[in-house]
Order: sequence, then C-alpha cells, then structure tokens
Amino acid sequence: MSPNCRISRRTVLRGLGTAMALPLLDAMLPPEGGSLFARAARAAERDRKTPNRMAFLYVPNGQHMPDWTPEKVGVDFDLPPILRPLEKVKQQITIISGLAQDGARAHQDGAGDHARALASFLTGCHPRKTHGADIKAGVSVDQVAAQKLGAMTRLPSLELGCDAGAQAGNCDSGYSCSYSTNGSWKSESTPMAKEVNPRLVFERLFADFATGNGSDTERALRRRQRKSVLDFVLDDATRLKERLGASDQRKLDEYLSTVRDLEARIVRAENGTAEGPASFAKPKGIPEDNAEHIRLMCDLIVLAFQGDLTRIVTFVIANEGSNRSYPFIGVAEGHHDLSHHGGDKEKQAKISKINQFHSSHLAYLLEKLNSSTEGGGSLLDHAMVAYGSAIGDGNAHNHDNLPILLAGGGGGTIRAGRHIRYEKETPLNNLWVSMLDRMEAPTDKLGDSTGRLSELAG
Repeated sequence: MSPNCRISRRTVLRGLGTAMALPLLDAMLPPEGGSLFARAARAAERDRKTPNRMAFLYVPNGQHMPDWTPEKVGVDFDLPPILRPLEKVKQQITIISGLAQDGARAHQDGAGDHARALASFLTGCHPRKTHGADIKAGVSVDQVAAQKLGAMTRLPSLELGCDAGAQAGNCDSGYSCSYSTNGSWKSESTPMAKEVNPRLVFERLFADFATGNGSDTERALRRRQRKSVLDFVLDDATRLKERLGASDQRKLDEYLSTVRDLEARIVRAENGTAEGPASFAKPKGIPEDNAEHIRLMCDLIVLAFQGDLTRIVTFVIANEGSNRSYPFIGVAEGHHDLSHHGGDKEKQAKISKINQFHSSHLAYLLEKLNSSTEGGGSLLDHAMVAYGSAIGDGNAHNHDNLPILLAGGGGGTIRAGRHIRYEKETPLNNLWVSMLDRMEAPTDKLGDSTGRLSELAG
C-alpha cells in the first residue's frame, strides 16, 4: 500500500484489551496542494483537528508571595525566585495578580481555610461546613466543560493527584475531608475522585473500551506475560507505518517510544523499595519518590492530550493543608507547619524552596507540551494550563491576591509572556469563564464570576 494515505483522526492501534490513540499526523489532514484554496482548506482542517485543552494544577498552603510576584507588569518582567524554573517557557506563561476566591473565606463559619480553599478553587462556591454526608460545594469549571465537550473524547475528563482522596471524615475544623482532598466537582454534592496510581491512569488511557476489552483479567494476563501494551499493538503499528510518509513514521516512532519509556518508568516506580514517612504510607504501585510521582502524572497528561483522549484535566499535586516534608530538597519540616511561619525568615526560605520544587514540575509539564508538535504549533499553543492556589500567603490564610499562572496560547487567543495585575477582589472565576469561552463551552456565570478577563487576548 502506498505511503501518504489519508487516515481518520480517530484511528487507534488495537491489541489484547488495548486501544492506543495516536497523535495528530499529516496523514489525518487533507493532501498538500499548490493552490491558495487548497492550502487554506488544509489549514482550516488542521485547525479543526487541533482543539483547545485545559488543565488545572493545584498546590496547597499558598505561596511565599514576595518570591512569587514579579515587580513589573507587562512584558518587561523578571521571573521571581519561585518561578525561575519556568525560564525556558517564559514567553508561554501569563502571571495574573490581584484575583480573589471569595468562596474560600469564612463567611461566619470560623476556621477551615484549607478545606474551603480547595473546594472553592474551581467552583467559586462557599462549601457547607459539615463533616457528615450532607456535603455541598458547586460544579467546578472542568466539569462544566466536560458536560459540554466530554462526548468528543474517550474520557470526558481526567482527575489526578499525588495524595489519596477521601469522601468522609473531619479533616479541617469541622469540614469534611472531601473538601480538602478533591478539586473537581460534578455536582454540588458529588466530588470527582482523583486517581493517584500512575499505573491505573496508564491502563485507563489505553484500555479498549470500544470492544469491551481492557478487563482486569486481560490486564493481569499482560502482567503475567511481562509484556508492554505496545507488544500487543505492534502488528497494528507495523501495518500503519507502511501506509505513512517519512515524517509521520518518525512522529509515530517518537510517540511509541514515549509510551514505552513511560510504561517502563511506571514499572520501576512500582518496584521501588524506598520507604516514605509513615504518615504518607501508600498502597503498592504508587511511587515513594514524590518527584517521580509528579513527573509521571505530568507525562500522562501529555499523552492524554497528544492522543486527544481527553481535553480536560485536573491535577491536585498535594492535598490542601498537606504537611508533607521534602528532605530531598533540604526541607525536613512539614509543609503546612512551615506555612505558619510567623515572619520567621528561615521558615519563609524553606517555604520558598517547596514552592520552587512544585513550580519546577510545572516547568517540566510545560516544556513537554511545548516540545510536542501538533498542527501548525505545539500542544502548549493549543492548551491552557492554570496553576495556583486559593490561598495567598499560608501564614495569613488570605484568599485575595492569589498566586495564579496561566500557561499556553489557548489556540491563538491568549497573548502570553506577560504579568497582568487586576484590581483587588477581581473574582478568580472570571478567569475560569474566560477559559470556558476558549473551549467553546461558554457559561453565563460560574460561582461569583462577574465577567471575562478581556486583557488575556492582549
């Protein structure tokens, strides 16, 4: 069969219980043509097949704001210490100051800022103070998008984390653990449980739902045979390569190599013997190395976007109020304990180190997205990655002037490489509705939103 054939964007490689989606290939686009009309048609088809994606990454306990906030606004700004790991993608990020999440405030409910922060971050709603079954928050921005766009992809949305979630118990001054461990809410009383095991996320991405395969039995068979998912789709991949041009063959090889490398890393992490703190005991299969755990989740996000398996992701890097220690970067004390620094310079320096550790993984994700070509640009050009917290300074427990960063070009609708400062008390939800517009999933109102952030377009 001759190369340069045309194939569908929904082409998958199939094997035992496996369906592997593919990145956007030239063969999925109309043929090259010399005329202006033909070139315009190809460009239009390429744009149609390169949809926007959105991801929300949450970090707990706020930030050390003096080391987060650039001194200058506009394009002429220097990255402050916490954000210096993002130097390579500086032109693809927008730092947004001045936003507030009023839903995280007490409103006469007393203590519980950590639980309220995560519960309100993507909903803009003040959670009901309860540690019983009568939890109530609001529908989160990711689920608003999933309800409108979820049918277009294999997974309507993907919820990830590194700390286990909980749907019951008292975790923060009378607030249910469901508030401080879940960022995504399908309804006001239904949080979306996040997956913390990279292996299970990997198998979910590549299970063959269309044929009803991908069962536990088939996954167990693959493990007994010690085979990669790629071993089961190899014949299909070989047949497809024979039909592709040289450029697409290289792109397919790179993609399959990425999948194999990620799967091997997951296996190595599962077989690790490092012991973590007793307070963070994890079931078998979840990496003890926190840095590798975060990186694996970031790589899975990239794979999910490359194969258009989902366009909507939430990733809670650590549960709100987390007291994890970070001895591997020289911080032996717990994160939450340090966040109550009381102005102590040494504690503030350690908080800043933790904050920079987290931002270095944001940089890792963004660089991966930026290096993955798609259509006329990169995955990052066709994505919006929001990063931050609904607590400003961890010591003050304030919920205004939040540390918020938006990365990506939003399909050419965002002029990045800037620091934008909004008026005090501008709702964070104004950013979320602005992102929904770019996902073609508009809503009149979300939480306490009052409008759009028109400045994002430049």
